[in-house]
Amino acid sequence: MTNMPLPHLLPSIDVLVIGSGIAGCCAAIEAARAGARVAMACAGKLFSGSSFYPGTWGLGLIGPENDEDADDLVDTICHVGCGVADRNLVRTLAEDIRPGMAWLEQLGVELTRPASDSSAREAAFIPCFDHKNRLWRGLTREPMERAFAREIERLGVVVLEHHELIDLLEAHRDDGRVGGALLFDHPSGELSMLPACAVILAAGGTGGLFERSLTSRDVLSSVHGIALRHGCNLINIEFMQMMPGLVSPVRGVVFNEKSFRYANFKGTQPDSKLLEQRSAYGPFTCRLASRAIDLAIDEAGPDGLALRYVFPKTDVPEFVRTFSAWLEDAYDITADDELRIAMYAHAANGGIRINADGSCGVPGLYAAGEVTGGMHGADRIGGLSSANGLVFGRRAGRAAAAWCREVSNEDLEGVDAAREMLRVVPALTEQSESKLVAQLRATMSAHCMINRTEVGLNDALKDIAQIHAEAMVIPRMNTTDGHAGLARGARLVSRLDTARAMITAMRERRESLGSHYRADFPPATE
Repeated sequence: MTNMPLPHLLPSIDVLVIGSGIAGCCAAIEAARAGARVAMACAGKLFSGSSFYPGTWGLGLIGPENDEDADDLVDTICHVGCGVADRNLVRTLAEDIRPGMAWLEQLGVELTRPASDSSAREAAFIPCFDHKNRLWRGLTREPMERAFAREIERLGVVVLEHHELIDLLEAHRDDGRVGGALLFDHPSGELSMLPACAVILAAGGTGGLFERSLTSRDVLSSVHGIALRHGCNLINIEFMQMMPGLVSPVRGVVFNEKSFRYANFKGTQPDSKLLEQRSAYGPFTCRLASRAIDLAIDEAGPDGLALRYVFPKTDVPEFVRTFSAWLEDAYDITADDELRIAMYAHAANGGIRINADGSCGVPGLYAAGEVTGGMHGADRIGGLSSANGLVFGRRAGRAAAAWCREVSNEDLEGVDAAREMLRVVPALTEQSESKLVAQLRATMSAHCMINRTEVGLNDALKDIAQIHAEAMVIPRMNTTDGHAGLARGARLVSRLDTARAMITAMRERRESLGSHYRADFPPATE
Protein backbone atom coordinates (compact mmCIF):
# COMPACT_ATOMS: atom_id res chain seq x y z
CA MET A 1 0.00 0.00 0.00
CA THR A 2 2.91 2.29 -0.77
CA ASN A 3 1.84 5.95 -0.97
CA MET A 4 -1.79 4.89 -0.71
CA PRO A 5 -3.75 7.28 1.53
CA LEU A 6 -5.37 5.61 4.52
CA PRO A 7 -9.16 5.54 4.81
CA HIS A 8 -10.54 8.58 6.55
CA LEU A 9 -12.35 8.23 9.86
CA LEU A 10 -16.09 8.89 10.16
CA PRO A 11 -17.78 9.94 13.42
CA SER A 12 -18.56 6.93 15.61
CA ILE A 13 -22.06 5.61 16.15
CA ASP A 14 -23.61 2.86 18.27
CA VAL A 15 -25.17 0.49 15.71
CA LEU A 16 -24.22 0.16 12.06
CA VAL A 17 -26.70 -1.72 9.87
CA ILE A 18 -25.40 -3.14 6.57
CA GLY A 19 -28.27 -3.35 4.09
CA SER A 20 -31.56 -1.55 3.52
CA GLY A 21 -34.08 -4.26 2.70
CA ILE A 22 -36.81 -5.39 5.09
CA ALA A 23 -34.34 -6.84 7.61
CA GLY A 24 -32.07 -3.80 7.55
CA CYS A 25 -34.90 -1.30 7.88
CA CYS A 26 -36.54 -3.20 10.74
CA ALA A 27 -33.19 -3.55 12.55
CA ALA A 28 -32.33 0.14 12.18
CA ILE A 29 -35.75 1.31 13.37
CA GLU A 30 -35.82 -0.96 16.41
CA ALA A 31 -32.23 -0.08 17.40
CA ALA A 32 -32.98 3.63 17.11
CA ARG A 33 -36.23 3.29 19.05
CA ALA A 34 -34.19 1.63 21.80
CA GLY A 35 -32.05 4.77 22.05
CA ALA A 36 -29.04 3.80 19.94
CA ARG A 37 -27.34 6.14 17.49
CA VAL A 38 -27.82 4.27 14.21
CA ALA A 39 -26.42 4.40 10.70
CA MET A 40 -27.47 2.34 7.68
CA ALA A 41 -24.98 1.60 4.91
CA CYS A 42 -26.11 0.00 1.65
CA ALA A 43 -24.24 -0.88 -1.53
CA GLY A 44 -27.06 0.58 -3.60
CA LYS A 45 -29.62 3.18 -2.78
CA LEU A 46 -31.93 3.17 0.23
CA PHE A 47 -34.66 0.54 -0.11
CA SER A 48 -32.79 -1.86 -2.34
CA GLY A 49 -31.84 -5.52 -2.39
CA SER A 50 -34.21 -8.42 -2.92
CA SER A 51 -36.89 -6.92 -0.66
CA PHE A 52 -37.46 -4.20 -3.25
CA TYR A 53 -36.67 -6.22 -6.37
CA PRO A 54 -38.72 -4.80 -9.27
CA GLY A 55 -39.22 -8.13 -11.07
CA THR A 56 -42.29 -9.11 -9.05
CA TRP A 57 -45.54 -7.49 -8.01
CA GLY A 58 -44.54 -7.74 -4.35
CA LEU A 59 -43.72 -10.17 -1.56
CA GLY A 60 -45.88 -12.61 0.33
CA LEU A 61 -45.80 -12.64 4.12
CA ILE A 62 -47.45 -15.51 5.96
CA GLY A 63 -47.94 -16.37 9.59
CA PRO A 64 -50.01 -18.58 11.86
CA GLU A 65 -53.70 -17.84 12.24
CA ASN A 66 -53.58 -18.48 16.01
CA ASP A 67 -51.48 -20.16 18.72
CA GLU A 68 -52.56 -23.65 17.70
CA ASP A 69 -51.68 -22.91 14.10
CA ALA A 70 -48.25 -21.70 15.28
CA ASP A 71 -47.52 -25.22 16.55
CA ASP A 72 -48.58 -26.67 13.21
CA LEU A 73 -46.48 -24.11 11.33
CA VAL A 74 -43.38 -25.05 13.35
CA ASP A 75 -43.93 -28.74 12.60
CA THR A 76 -44.54 -28.03 8.92
CA ILE A 77 -41.44 -25.85 8.54
CA CYS A 78 -39.31 -28.62 10.06
CA HIS A 79 -40.94 -31.27 7.83
CA VAL A 80 -40.58 -29.21 4.66
CA GLY A 81 -37.03 -28.39 5.75
CA CYS A 82 -36.21 -32.13 5.73
CA GLY A 83 -34.96 -32.07 9.32
CA VAL A 84 -32.09 -29.60 8.86
CA ALA A 85 -33.75 -26.46 10.28
CA ASP A 86 -32.99 -25.29 13.84
CA ARG A 87 -36.27 -25.95 15.67
CA ASN A 88 -35.59 -23.27 18.30
CA LEU A 89 -35.14 -20.62 15.60
CA VAL A 90 -38.22 -21.95 13.80
CA ARG A 91 -40.26 -21.55 17.00
CA THR A 92 -39.00 -17.98 17.45
CA LEU A 93 -39.90 -17.18 13.85
CA ALA A 94 -43.40 -18.63 14.03
CA GLU A 95 -44.30 -16.94 17.33
CA ASP A 96 -43.05 -13.48 16.33
CA ILE A 97 -44.67 -13.14 12.90
CA ARG A 98 -48.11 -11.94 14.03
CA PRO A 99 -46.65 -9.31 16.40
CA GLY A 100 -44.38 -8.29 13.51
CA MET A 101 -47.35 -7.82 11.18
CA ALA A 102 -49.04 -5.63 13.81
CA TRP A 103 -45.79 -3.66 14.19
CA LEU A 104 -45.67 -3.00 10.44
CA GLU A 105 -49.24 -1.73 10.42
CA GLN A 106 -48.57 0.51 13.43
CA LEU A 107 -45.62 1.86 11.46
CA GLY A 108 -48.03 2.73 8.65
CA VAL A 109 -47.22 -0.06 6.19
CA GLU A 110 -50.35 -0.92 4.25
CA LEU A 111 -50.46 -4.73 4.04
CA THR A 112 -52.30 -6.25 1.09
CA ARG A 113 -55.08 -8.67 2.02
CA PRO A 114 -57.04 -11.22 0.01
CA ALA A 115 -60.11 -9.66 -1.61
CA SER A 116 -62.47 -11.67 0.59
CA ASP A 117 -62.59 -14.42 3.19
CA SER A 118 -63.51 -16.88 0.46
CA SER A 119 -60.50 -15.79 -1.63
CA ALA A 120 -58.25 -16.25 1.40
CA ARG A 121 -59.35 -19.90 1.56
CA GLU A 122 -58.56 -20.56 -2.11
CA ALA A 123 -55.95 -23.21 -2.78
CA ALA A 124 -53.90 -20.57 -4.62
CA PHE A 125 -53.31 -18.83 -1.26
CA ILE A 126 -51.79 -21.95 0.31
CA PRO A 127 -48.10 -21.03 0.68
CA CYS A 128 -45.44 -22.87 -1.33
CA PHE A 129 -44.77 -26.33 0.13
CA ASP A 130 -47.44 -25.86 2.80
CA HIS A 131 -50.47 -28.09 3.34
CA LYS A 132 -53.04 -25.49 4.42
CA ASN A 133 -54.02 -21.85 4.25
CA ARG A 134 -52.35 -19.48 6.72
CA LEU A 135 -52.67 -15.84 7.65
CA TRP A 136 -51.55 -14.21 4.38
CA ARG A 137 -50.48 -10.62 3.80
CA GLY A 138 -48.78 -8.95 0.82
CA LEU A 139 -45.91 -6.46 0.96
CA THR A 140 -45.65 -4.00 -1.91
CA ARG A 141 -42.86 -1.56 -2.58
CA GLU A 142 -44.39 1.90 -2.25
CA PRO A 143 -46.24 1.41 1.07
CA MET A 144 -43.09 -0.06 2.63
CA GLU A 145 -40.88 2.73 1.34
CA ARG A 146 -43.22 5.47 2.58
CA ALA A 147 -43.56 4.04 6.08
CA PHE A 148 -39.91 3.07 6.53
CA ALA A 149 -38.65 6.42 5.19
CA ARG A 150 -40.92 8.38 7.51
CA GLU A 151 -39.74 6.51 10.60
CA ILE A 152 -36.06 6.47 9.62
CA GLU A 153 -36.16 10.25 9.20
CA ARG A 154 -38.08 10.76 12.44
CA LEU A 155 -35.54 8.73 14.40
CA GLY A 156 -32.55 10.49 12.88
CA VAL A 157 -31.00 7.35 11.42
CA VAL A 158 -27.98 8.26 9.27
CA VAL A 159 -28.33 6.80 5.78
CA LEU A 160 -25.16 6.08 3.79
CA GLU A 161 -26.28 5.18 0.30
CA HIS A 162 -23.81 3.51 -2.10
CA HIS A 163 -21.53 2.66 0.84
CA GLU A 164 -20.38 -0.95 0.47
CA LEU A 165 -19.08 -3.09 3.33
CA ILE A 166 -15.46 -4.01 2.54
CA ASP A 167 -14.47 -5.50 5.90
CA LEU A 168 -15.30 -5.49 9.58
CA LEU A 169 -13.01 -3.77 12.06
CA GLU A 170 -12.18 -5.36 15.38
CA ALA A 171 -11.59 -3.67 18.73
CA HIS A 172 -8.29 -3.95 20.62
CA ARG A 173 -9.41 -7.00 22.57
CA ASP A 174 -8.67 -10.70 22.59
CA ASP A 175 -12.32 -11.70 22.14
CA GLY A 176 -12.57 -10.63 18.49
CA ARG A 177 -15.10 -7.94 19.38
CA VAL A 178 -16.41 -5.99 16.40
CA GLY A 179 -15.56 -2.31 16.48
CA GLY A 180 -17.03 -1.00 13.24
CA ALA A 181 -16.58 -1.34 9.51
CA LEU A 182 -14.46 -0.37 6.55
CA LEU A 183 -16.77 1.07 3.89
CA PHE A 184 -16.26 2.03 0.27
CA ASP A 185 -18.08 5.17 -0.87
CA HIS A 186 -18.82 4.50 -4.55
CA PRO A 187 -19.53 8.12 -5.60
CA SER A 188 -16.28 9.49 -4.12
CA GLY A 189 -14.15 6.40 -4.73
CA GLU A 190 -12.82 6.59 -1.16
CA LEU A 191 -12.61 4.17 1.75
CA SER A 192 -13.85 5.19 5.19
CA MET A 193 -13.65 3.67 8.65
CA LEU A 194 -16.83 3.92 10.68
CA PRO A 195 -16.40 3.04 14.39
CA ALA A 196 -19.44 1.28 15.88
CA CYS A 197 -20.18 -0.68 19.05
CA ALA A 198 -22.28 -3.18 17.08
CA VAL A 199 -22.77 -4.15 13.44
CA ILE A 200 -25.84 -5.84 11.98
CA LEU A 201 -25.35 -7.69 8.69
CA ALA A 202 -28.52 -7.57 6.58
CA ALA A 203 -27.11 -7.45 3.06
CA GLY A 204 -29.03 -10.30 1.42
CA GLY A 205 -28.26 -13.74 0.05
CA THR A 206 -26.04 -15.46 -2.48
CA GLY A 207 -27.85 -14.64 -5.75
CA GLY A 208 -25.11 -12.24 -6.80
CA LEU A 209 -22.81 -15.19 -7.54
CA PHE A 210 -24.88 -16.40 -10.51
CA GLU A 211 -25.37 -15.24 -14.10
CA ARG A 212 -29.18 -15.34 -13.90
CA SER A 213 -30.54 -14.18 -10.59
CA LEU A 214 -33.90 -12.90 -9.38
CA THR A 215 -32.14 -10.50 -7.04
CA SER A 216 -30.97 -6.93 -7.44
CA ARG A 217 -27.38 -6.52 -8.57
CA ASP A 218 -26.56 -4.60 -5.38
CA VAL A 219 -26.84 -7.99 -3.62
CA LEU A 220 -23.11 -8.60 -3.91
CA SER A 221 -22.93 -11.89 -1.94
CA SER A 222 -19.66 -10.82 -0.36
CA VAL A 223 -20.86 -10.44 3.24
CA HIS A 224 -20.81 -14.19 3.99
CA GLY A 225 -17.12 -14.29 3.10
CA ILE A 226 -16.43 -11.29 5.35
CA ALA A 227 -18.34 -12.90 8.22
CA LEU A 228 -16.40 -16.15 7.83
CA ARG A 229 -13.08 -14.32 8.18
CA HIS A 230 -14.22 -12.85 11.49
CA GLY A 231 -15.26 -16.10 13.14
CA CYS A 232 -18.85 -16.65 12.01
CA ASN A 233 -20.19 -20.02 10.87
CA LEU A 234 -22.54 -20.82 8.00
CA ILE A 235 -25.48 -23.21 8.20
CA ASN A 236 -27.45 -24.83 5.36
CA ILE A 237 -25.63 -22.71 2.78
CA GLU A 238 -25.97 -25.51 0.21
CA PHE A 239 -29.74 -25.01 0.13
CA MET A 240 -30.56 -22.28 -2.36
CA GLN A 241 -33.83 -21.81 -4.17
CA MET A 242 -33.82 -21.97 -7.95
CA MET A 243 -36.90 -20.38 -9.49
CA PRO A 244 -38.44 -20.18 -12.98
CA GLY A 245 -38.32 -16.67 -14.38
CA LEU A 246 -38.97 -14.98 -17.71
CA VAL A 247 -36.21 -14.56 -20.28
CA SER A 248 -38.65 -13.34 -22.98
CA PRO A 249 -40.37 -11.03 -23.81
CA VAL A 250 -38.71 -9.47 -20.73
CA ARG A 251 -35.93 -10.78 -18.53
CA GLY A 252 -35.65 -11.20 -14.80
CA VAL A 253 -39.36 -11.38 -13.97
CA VAL A 254 -40.52 -14.01 -11.48
CA PHE A 255 -42.83 -16.59 -13.05
CA ASN A 256 -45.94 -17.13 -10.91
CA GLU A 257 -46.04 -20.82 -10.09
CA LYS A 258 -49.81 -20.82 -9.54
CA SER A 259 -50.19 -20.34 -13.29
CA PHE A 260 -48.37 -23.58 -14.24
CA ARG A 261 -51.70 -25.41 -14.38
CA TYR A 262 -52.77 -23.11 -17.25
CA ALA A 263 -49.48 -23.40 -19.20
CA ASN A 264 -49.40 -24.91 -22.67
CA PHE A 265 -45.76 -25.75 -23.45
CA LYS A 266 -44.30 -25.62 -26.93
CA GLY A 267 -43.14 -29.13 -27.80
CA THR A 268 -43.71 -31.90 -25.25
CA GLN A 269 -46.55 -31.06 -22.86
CA PRO A 270 -46.00 -32.29 -19.26
CA ASP A 271 -48.63 -34.52 -17.70
CA SER A 272 -51.53 -32.49 -16.27
CA LYS A 273 -51.05 -34.09 -12.84
CA LEU A 274 -47.44 -32.93 -12.77
CA LEU A 275 -48.49 -29.42 -13.80
CA GLU A 276 -51.09 -29.36 -11.04
CA GLN A 277 -48.51 -30.49 -8.49
CA ARG A 278 -45.99 -27.94 -9.79
CA SER A 279 -48.57 -25.16 -9.40
CA ALA A 280 -48.44 -25.53 -5.63
CA TYR A 281 -44.93 -24.12 -5.14
CA GLY A 282 -42.50 -21.64 -6.71
CA PRO A 283 -38.88 -22.78 -6.28
CA PHE A 284 -37.46 -26.09 -7.46
CA THR A 285 -37.51 -29.07 -5.13
CA CYS A 286 -36.28 -32.58 -5.80
CA ARG A 287 -38.71 -34.06 -3.22
CA LEU A 288 -41.64 -34.18 -5.63
CA ALA A 289 -42.22 -35.90 -8.96
CA SER A 290 -42.93 -32.53 -10.58
CA ARG A 291 -39.19 -31.85 -10.43
CA ALA A 292 -39.31 -33.23 -13.99
CA ILE A 293 -40.77 -29.89 -15.13
CA ASP A 294 -37.91 -27.89 -13.62
CA LEU A 295 -35.36 -30.28 -15.09
CA ALA A 296 -36.93 -29.75 -18.52
CA ILE A 297 -36.79 -25.98 -18.06
CA ASP A 298 -33.17 -26.23 -16.96
CA GLU A 299 -32.28 -28.44 -19.92
CA ALA A 300 -33.70 -25.80 -22.29
CA GLY A 301 -30.81 -23.56 -21.24
CA PRO A 302 -30.52 -19.77 -21.26
CA ASP A 303 -33.01 -19.31 -24.13
CA GLY A 304 -35.73 -20.84 -21.99
CA LEU A 305 -38.75 -23.05 -22.55
CA ALA A 306 -41.68 -21.56 -24.50
CA LEU A 307 -45.28 -21.57 -23.26
CA ARG A 308 -48.60 -19.82 -23.63
CA TYR A 309 -51.44 -19.54 -21.17
CA VAL A 310 -54.82 -21.15 -21.75
CA PHE A 311 -57.06 -19.63 -19.08
CA PRO A 312 -60.60 -20.87 -18.48
CA LYS A 313 -63.40 -18.31 -18.91
CA THR A 314 -64.35 -18.51 -15.23
CA ASP A 315 -62.92 -19.47 -11.84
CA VAL A 316 -59.37 -18.23 -12.35
CA PRO A 317 -57.96 -17.77 -8.81
CA GLU A 318 -57.39 -14.23 -7.53
CA PHE A 319 -53.66 -14.90 -7.11
CA VAL A 320 -53.31 -15.77 -10.81
CA ARG A 321 -55.50 -12.86 -11.92
CA THR A 322 -53.32 -10.48 -9.90
CA PHE A 323 -50.16 -11.80 -11.56
CA SER A 324 -51.66 -11.65 -15.05
CA ALA A 325 -52.92 -8.07 -14.54
CA TRP A 326 -49.54 -6.99 -13.15
CA LEU A 327 -47.72 -8.45 -16.18
CA GLU A 328 -49.96 -6.48 -18.51
CA ASP A 329 -49.75 -3.24 -16.54
CA ALA A 330 -45.99 -3.38 -15.91
CA TYR A 331 -44.71 -4.94 -19.14
CA ASP A 332 -47.61 -4.90 -21.62
CA ILE A 333 -47.59 -8.73 -21.66
CA THR A 334 -51.02 -10.24 -22.28
CA ALA A 335 -52.30 -13.76 -21.72
CA ASP A 336 -51.98 -14.44 -25.45
CA ASP A 337 -48.25 -13.67 -25.63
CA GLU A 338 -45.63 -16.39 -25.79
CA LEU A 339 -43.45 -16.52 -22.69
CA ARG A 340 -40.05 -18.18 -22.38
CA ILE A 341 -38.94 -19.25 -18.93
CA ALA A 342 -35.55 -20.38 -17.61
CA MET A 343 -34.18 -21.24 -14.18
CA TYR A 344 -32.81 -18.39 -12.05
CA ALA A 345 -30.96 -18.32 -8.76
CA HIS A 346 -33.40 -16.92 -6.22
CA ALA A 347 -33.36 -16.88 -2.42
CA ALA A 348 -30.87 -18.55 -0.09
CA ASN A 349 -32.33 -20.90 2.52
CA GLY A 350 -29.11 -20.88 4.54
CA GLY A 351 -26.47 -18.40 5.61
CA ILE A 352 -24.77 -17.05 8.72
CA ARG A 353 -25.67 -19.02 11.85
CA ILE A 354 -27.43 -16.84 14.42
CA ASN A 355 -29.26 -17.28 17.71
CA ALA A 356 -32.77 -16.05 18.50
CA ASP A 357 -31.54 -12.46 18.97
CA GLY A 358 -29.55 -12.40 15.74
CA SER A 359 -26.14 -12.78 17.40
CA CYS A 360 -23.53 -14.45 15.17
CA GLY A 361 -21.43 -15.65 18.11
CA VAL A 362 -18.90 -12.85 17.59
CA PRO A 363 -19.19 -10.10 20.25
CA GLY A 364 -20.97 -7.09 18.82
CA LEU A 365 -21.89 -8.77 15.51
CA TYR A 366 -25.49 -9.56 14.53
CA ALA A 367 -27.26 -10.62 11.35
CA ALA A 368 -30.81 -10.79 10.03
CA GLY A 369 -32.74 -11.61 6.88
CA GLU A 370 -31.64 -13.65 3.90
CA VAL A 371 -27.97 -13.48 4.86
CA THR A 372 -28.78 -15.80 7.80
CA GLY A 373 -29.65 -19.47 8.14
CA GLY A 374 -31.19 -21.97 10.54
CA MET A 375 -34.81 -20.84 10.53
CA HIS A 376 -35.33 -22.52 7.13
CA GLY A 377 -34.29 -25.92 5.86
CA ALA A 378 -33.85 -27.76 2.58
CA ASP A 379 -37.11 -26.24 1.32
CA ARG A 380 -38.77 -23.09 2.66
CA ILE A 381 -42.46 -22.33 2.93
CA GLY A 382 -43.45 -19.35 0.78
CA GLY A 383 -43.73 -16.02 2.60
CA LEU A 384 -41.23 -16.92 5.30
CA SER A 385 -38.22 -15.15 3.80
CA SER A 386 -40.05 -11.85 4.34
CA ALA A 387 -41.00 -13.05 7.81
CA ASN A 388 -37.37 -13.85 8.57
CA GLY A 389 -36.32 -10.28 7.74
CA LEU A 390 -39.15 -8.84 9.80
CA VAL A 391 -38.75 -11.03 12.88
CA PHE A 392 -34.99 -11.29 13.15
CA GLY A 393 -34.40 -7.76 11.91
CA ARG A 394 -36.42 -6.44 14.82
CA ARG A 395 -34.79 -8.81 17.30
CA ALA A 396 -31.25 -8.03 16.09
CA GLY A 397 -31.92 -4.29 16.31
CA ARG A 398 -33.08 -4.51 19.90
CA ALA A 399 -30.23 -6.84 20.90
CA ALA A 400 -27.56 -4.67 19.26
CA ALA A 401 -28.86 -1.58 21.05
CA ALA A 402 -28.80 -3.43 24.37
CA TRP A 403 -25.20 -4.54 23.72
CA CYS A 404 -24.17 -0.95 23.06
CA ARG A 405 -25.47 0.11 26.47
CA GLU A 406 -22.96 -2.28 28.06
CA VAL A 407 -19.78 -1.56 26.06
CA SER A 408 -17.87 1.30 24.46
CA ASN A 409 -15.99 1.52 21.18
CA GLU A 410 -13.15 3.73 22.38
CA ASP A 411 -10.57 1.02 21.67
CA LEU A 412 -11.33 0.55 17.96
CA GLU A 413 -8.40 -1.07 16.18
CA GLY A 414 -9.20 1.01 13.11
CA VAL A 415 -6.17 2.12 11.17
CA ASP A 416 -4.09 -0.99 11.87
CA ALA A 417 -6.88 -3.32 10.74
CA ALA A 418 -7.53 -1.32 7.59
CA ARG A 419 -3.83 -1.15 6.72
CA GLU A 420 -3.41 -4.94 7.10
CA MET A 421 -6.51 -5.81 5.09
CA LEU A 422 -5.60 -3.49 2.23
CA ARG A 423 -2.05 -4.83 2.19
CA VAL A 424 -3.14 -8.37 1.27
CA VAL A 425 -5.95 -7.82 -1.26
CA PRO A 426 -5.34 -7.39 -4.99
CA ALA A 427 -5.97 -4.05 -6.69
CA LEU A 428 -8.19 -4.55 -9.72
CA THR A 429 -9.18 -2.39 -12.65
CA GLU A 430 -12.83 -2.33 -13.68
CA GLN A 431 -11.94 -4.51 -16.65
CA SER A 432 -10.10 -7.15 -14.63
CA GLU A 433 -12.83 -7.28 -11.98
CA SER A 434 -15.53 -7.64 -14.64
CA LYS A 435 -13.65 -10.49 -16.29
CA LEU A 436 -13.05 -12.40 -13.05
CA VAL A 437 -16.61 -11.92 -11.76
CA ALA A 438 -17.93 -13.20 -15.10
CA GLN A 439 -15.78 -16.31 -14.66
CA LEU A 440 -17.08 -16.76 -11.10
CA ARG A 441 -20.71 -16.46 -12.17
CA ALA A 442 -20.16 -18.79 -15.12
CA THR A 443 -18.77 -21.60 -12.99
CA MET A 444 -21.44 -21.17 -10.30
CA SER A 445 -24.16 -21.23 -12.97
CA ALA A 446 -22.65 -24.27 -14.69
CA HIS A 447 -22.12 -26.43 -11.60
CA CYS A 448 -24.15 -25.08 -8.66
CA MET A 449 -27.67 -24.45 -9.90
CA ILE A 450 -30.07 -27.41 -10.21
CA ASN A 451 -27.82 -30.22 -11.44
CA ARG A 452 -24.96 -30.79 -9.02
CA THR A 453 -22.48 -33.64 -9.21
CA GLU A 454 -19.18 -34.60 -7.58
CA VAL A 455 -17.31 -34.00 -10.82
CA GLY A 456 -18.95 -30.63 -11.43
CA LEU A 457 -18.47 -29.39 -7.87
CA ASN A 458 -14.82 -30.43 -7.89
CA ASP A 459 -14.39 -28.53 -11.15
CA ALA A 460 -16.07 -25.50 -9.57
CA LEU A 461 -13.65 -25.55 -6.63
CA LYS A 462 -10.73 -25.69 -9.05
CA ASP A 463 -12.18 -22.76 -10.99
CA ILE A 464 -12.57 -20.70 -7.80
CA ALA A 465 -8.95 -21.40 -6.86
CA GLN A 466 -7.80 -20.41 -10.35
CA ILE A 467 -9.78 -17.15 -10.29
CA HIS A 468 -8.29 -16.29 -6.90
CA ALA A 469 -4.78 -17.09 -8.11
CA GLU A 470 -5.26 -14.99 -11.24
CA ALA A 471 -6.46 -12.04 -9.18
CA MET A 472 -3.55 -12.22 -6.75
CA VAL A 473 -0.88 -12.01 -9.45
CA ILE A 474 -2.28 -8.85 -11.02
CA PRO A 475 0.33 -6.16 -10.29
CA ARG A 476 -0.93 -3.29 -8.15
CA MET A 477 0.64 -0.81 -10.52
CA ASN A 478 -2.01 -1.80 -13.09
CA THR A 479 -4.60 0.31 -11.30
CA THR A 480 -4.28 4.03 -10.81
CA ASP A 481 -7.59 4.68 -9.09
CA GLY A 482 -6.42 4.16 -5.53
CA HIS A 483 -9.02 2.96 -3.07
CA ALA A 484 -11.42 1.89 -5.82
CA GLY A 485 -9.03 -0.75 -7.11
CA LEU A 486 -8.47 -2.13 -3.62
CA ALA A 487 -12.23 -2.19 -2.97
CA ARG A 488 -12.73 -4.22 -6.15
CA GLY A 489 -10.07 -6.66 -5.05
CA ALA A 490 -11.49 -7.05 -1.55
CA ARG A 491 -14.99 -7.52 -2.97
CA LEU A 492 -13.84 -10.27 -5.31
CA VAL A 493 -11.93 -12.12 -2.58
CA SER A 494 -14.99 -12.05 -0.29
CA ARG A 495 -17.24 -13.31 -3.09
CA LEU A 496 -14.82 -16.13 -3.82
CA ASP A 497 -14.80 -17.05 -0.13
CA THR A 498 -18.60 -17.18 -0.13
CA ALA A 499 -18.65 -19.29 -3.29
CA ARG A 500 -16.02 -21.69 -1.95
CA ALA A 501 -18.06 -22.23 1.23
CA MET A 502 -21.21 -22.92 -0.80
CA ILE A 503 -19.53 -25.36 -3.17
CA THR A 504 -17.85 -27.20 -0.30
CA ALA A 505 -21.17 -27.63 1.49
CA MET A 506 -22.83 -28.84 -1.73
CA ARG A 507 -20.04 -31.35 -2.26
CA GLU A 508 -20.11 -32.65 1.31
CA ARG A 509 -23.87 -33.28 1.32
CA ARG A 510 -24.04 -36.43 -0.78
CA GLU A 511 -27.80 -36.72 -0.79
CA SER A 512 -30.54 -34.98 -2.68
CA LEU A 513 -32.63 -32.98 -0.25
CA GLY A 514 -35.21 -30.39 -1.18
CA SER A 515 -33.56 -27.56 -3.11
CA HIS A 516 -30.23 -29.43 -3.10
CA TYR A 517 -30.26 -31.88 -6.03
CA ARG A 518 -27.31 -34.20 -6.42
CA ALA A 519 -27.87 -35.73 -9.85
CA ASP A 520 -25.35 -38.43 -8.95
CA PHE A 521 -27.35 -39.34 -5.81
CA PRO A 522 -30.97 -39.56 -7.04
CA PRO A 523 -33.65 -38.57 -4.51
CA ALA A 524 -36.64 -40.40 -3.20
CA THR A 525 -40.04 -38.86 -4.01
CA GLU A 526 -42.68 -38.02 -1.39
